Amino acid sequence: MDRRRFLTQLAAAGTTFKLRPLLAQASSAPSRTKPNVVVILADDLGYGDVGCYGATHVHTPHIDALAANGVRFTNAHADAATCTPSRYAMLTGTYAWRREGIQVLPGDAKSLISPGTPTIASILRSAGYRTGLVGQWHVGLGNGSIDWNSEIRPGPCELGFDEAFFFAATADRVPTVFIHNHRVQGLDPADPITVSYNTKIGDDPTGRESPELLKQKLSEGHDGTIVDGISRIGFMSGGKAARWKDEEIAQTFTDKACDFIEQNHSRPFLLYFTPSDIHVPRAPGPAFAGKDSCGVRCDVISQLDWSVGRITATLAKLGLAKDTIILFTSDNGPVVNDGYDDGSDRALDGHRPAGELRGGKYSIYEGGTREPFIVSWPNHVAPGTSPALLSQIDILRSLATVAQASVPNASAPDSVDLSATLLGRSKTGRDTLVEESQVLAIRDARWKLIDRTQRPGTTQSGTPLLPATSGPALEARHRAERWHEPWSVEHPAAVIELYDLLTDPEESRNLALVHPEIVERLQTRLKQIRTQGHT
Repeated sequence: MDRRRFLTQLAAAGTTFKLRPLLAQASSAPSRTKPNVVVILADDLGYGDVGCYGATHVHTPHIDALAANGVRFTNAHADAATCTPSRYAMLTGTYAWRREGIQVLPGDAKSLISPGTPTIASILRSAGYRTGLVGQWHVGLGNGSIDWNSEIRPGPCELGFDEAFFFAATADRVPTVFIHNHRVQGLDPADPITVSYNTKIGDDPTGRESPELLKQKLSEGHDGTIVDGISRIGFMSGGKAARWKDEEIAQTFTDKACDFIEQNHSRPFLLYFTPSDIHVPRAPGPAFAGKDSCGVRCDVISQLDWSVGRITATLAKLGLAKDTIILFTSDNGPVVNDGYDDGSDRALDGHRPAGELRGGKYSIYEGGTREPFIVSWPNHVAPGTSPALLSQIDILRSLATVAQASVPNASAPDSVDLSATLLGRSKTGRDTLVEESQVLAIRDARWKLIDRTQRPGTTQSGTPLLPATSGPALEARHRAERWHEPWSVEHPAAVIELYDLLTDPEESRNLALVHPEIVERLQTRLKQIRTQGHT
């Protein structure tokens, strides 16, 4: 019987209990036919940033416990090496590179996903799930002109979420306010918010004009309006009462996530929890600041692990642990110095955020898209490690199968149902997947082809992309290649790169000239995936 009926019968029998102690003892009740689903999507967490993936300089006991009791995947990927495209792809089951112009969005960007587009949330809601978003959104809001002082539509609630508590983009972008469903939380109508990403507005100081006011120094960019002692990308005025304190973001989001679980414990639910950690600006709460030997970046990893522990503890307290699938992953690879000079690059102390992998955030190499990926469901998922090749795009169809939900025709064209693989019942993954970071790469279980003539957003080949020599492209390249390896390997201006990842996981030996037959096979497959419009 379900938990509500269980409690009703106890009440009818004249039994009196306090609600939470009763629920804490309810773990012996029969499992639901449809499990709860918690998707935890960290930001900028690298393959080597947690203990169960080899980290030794920072401790992540709660994430490690998920892995110890579930399946830890070693070949799972985000769609892209940056946040907006990878989040779009995961929510919709569609490669972001199929659309023109999906790049990292400013905080006032138009919604990338049109209302009515099937998403993970809308599909599970159609199967009777209560759906909630808590955390970062970063796939756009509104129709192109947002009035932050009125109802903000469309947004998460138009894309399948019953409840949404979030901010528009990332913590380094304005507006620095929380949004609940359609309205800014705590806004004083007498102090309206205005936002611009083009010119300065209002009287607030900026990082460029008043660097002496900053509690975090800048390394590049991020020199717009100063909020809470940290300057942001973009400019805003007003909304003083609604602005967040950075050291409280993790606490706020985690509390809201646990509240959603508690308020919806009596029916199947989907919680899409997207914490700000470990994205810049890194401002850990007092319990974590200065506690890790590898610097503030490791402090916020510890804070992220605490958030995971709060969620698992809430599930356990309510007797929901064995009725809940938890999926933990990250939106793209790691970055250390990303606009704020917080000392992270000088304090790693031997910690390797991407592990043995080459590259990181912004990079087409494996460190850019291969992510920690853990699935835990007590008594349903046998603990172990899986080498299966899979993509976060596959979460949509896989969860639909588990939730007994149907996926509308012609939607989620690149999502593959790998539910048996996610639950540890199969070691078979995808035959291929495509990765994105300015250019495209295609993977199979062994080989990886980077084709610098293939760029996102079109079905045709573009002009070959050679190493940048100046300007913004050079900065992106520097960020991407900061992880102790040169820009090119063996072929300084190679348009085609081929790597045998079984023998060379660091992508150090370009074998394109050695195996032209593999190059041709993978190029043919990439062309097929592009031109047919689906995987």
